[in-house]
Amino acid sequence: MVLGGPGRRCVVLMNQSSRDHTLLGVRPSPGPGRGAVSHQSSRDKRPKRSLPGSTVRKEGRAISGAVLVVNSGSSSVKYQLLDVAAGHRLAGGLVERIGEPGSEVPDHDAAVHRVLDQLREAGHDLSQGGGLAAVGHRVVHGGERFVEPTIVDDTVVAALRALVSLAPLHTPGNLAGIQALRRERPDLPQVAVFDTAFHRTLPPRASSYALPLDLARQHGIRRYGFHGTSFSWVSRRAAELLGRPLEGLALVVLHLGNGCSAAAVLGGRSVDTSMGLSPLEGLVMGTRSGDIDPAIVFHLHRAAGRSYEEIEALLTKNAGLKGLCGDNDLRVVVRRAESGDAAAKLALEVYCYRIRKYVGAYYAAMGRLDAVVFTAGVGENEASVRAQALDGLERLGIRLDSARNQAATRQPRLISADDADVAILVVPTNEEMEIARQTLDALTGT
Repeated sequence: MVLGGPGRRCVVLMNQSSRDHTLLGVRPSPGPGRGAVSHQSSRDKRPKRSLPGSTVRKEGRAISGAVLVVNSGSSSVKYQLLDVAAGHRLAGGLVERIGEPGSEVPDHDAAVHRVLDQLREAGHDLSQGGGLAAVGHRVVHGGERFVEPTIVDDTVVAALRALVSLAPLHTPGNLAGIQALRRERPDLPQVAVFDTAFHRTLPPRASSYALPLDLARQHGIRRYGFHGTSFSWVSRRAAELLGRPLEGLALVVLHLGNGCSAAAVLGGRSVDTSMGLSPLEGLVMGTRSGDIDPAIVFHLHRAAGRSYEEIEALLTKNAGLKGLCGDNDLRVVVRRAESGDAAAKLALEVYCYRIRKYVGAYYAAMGRLDAVVFTAGVGENEASVRAQALDGLERLGIRLDSARNQAATRQPRLISADDADVAILVVPTNEEMEIARQTLDALTGT
C-alpha cells in the first residue's frame, strides 16, 4: 500500500500513541506529554512552523496542507499530528475531564481550543490559514449506512445522531468533537472514519442473528464488528511481514487491549468477527463480559431485582476481568496469577480459553489458516497470554517458539516455530495512521 504519493502528506490524529513500525521504516518523533497543558493565547507571536505536506488533488482541485484527525470521547479528546508519507508522529497530546466538576474545560468547544493551543505550543499553528487541509474523525459506529470514510455535512451529522442508540457510550462524544471542530473551522472539510466499516464484507451467515428478519431489519440488528481500522492496518502489515499478497491469505487477527475482538480475514476481507451489534459481544475484556447466555439478563432482572440499566452497566463496566477478579488491567492480573491468586488465575484462564475457542472456530470457518496475528496493548506485550491462548493448538499446526515469543522487542515479528504450519505474528497496530490514510482517501476519492 502506498501511504503517500509524490512528496509528503500529513495528518493530525486524535488517539495516537507513539509506536515504532519497522515495516514502514517509521521513527516516531518526540511529541508533547499526554496531559493537558496550559492554555495559550491565540495572539501568540512566535513564527509559524510550516507542516510537511504536498499538494493532494481531488477532481482536478488542489488540496494542500495537513489533516486534523480526531478521536473525541464524552470526557476527553486525544490527538496527534502525523506525517503520513514518512509514517511518524509530529506531535500529540490529550485534553481530558471535559465538563467535569472543577475542570477548566467546560465543553468540547473549549477542548478544541485547548488542542489547537497545545499544538501551537509544540510549534504547529493550525489556526485560520495555518496550512490545515481537512479534519478527520474517528467514529465508532456507522450502522448499515456508513461503510466507508465519509465527508461530513449536516445530513451526515443528522444520520449519525439517528445511530446514537447503537453506540450510546461513544457516538455522542464523537459527534461533540465533530460539531466543535466544524464550528471552529467551518472552512475545512471534515471526514468521518468508522470502526465498523472494515466489516462491511461480512457474509449474511456471519452478520445475521437468528431473530425474525423483519424485526432485525426494522431495528438494524445485525453483527457490525469493531476495531476495523486496527484490523485493516494489521492485516496489511502481516502480509508484508510474510512477504505474500494479502489477497491470498487466511488470517485470524486478535486485537487484545482493554477492549478485545477477533476477526477472520480471508483475502483481505472480514468474513467473521467476535463483536456484534455492540462492542460487548465476543472475547472477555477488561470490564466487558463478552459472550454470555442472554437469559442471564432476564435472570438478573427477575431474581436479583436489577433494572435493565443496572444490568447494562454491569456487563459493560463491571464484568470481564474486573468482574472475575477485581482488576481490569491484564498486567496486574498476570502478576496476581503468577503469585498464586486463585481469582486472578481463573480470570486469566477464562480470558485465554475464550481466545483459543475463537482461533479454532475461525480456522474452521475459513477452512484454512496461514497466520494468527496478535496486536494492541496486550497482544503486543504479554508473551504469557499469547502462549496460554495458543496452548493445545499444536495439532492444528499452531506452534510458538518460546524464545521468539519472549523476546523483548516492539518490532513486528514472527514468533512461531520453524516447523509450524501456521505462522504466528506480533504486529503493532496503528489505528491512527490508518485513520489518516482513509481520511486522505476520502479527500482524493481513491
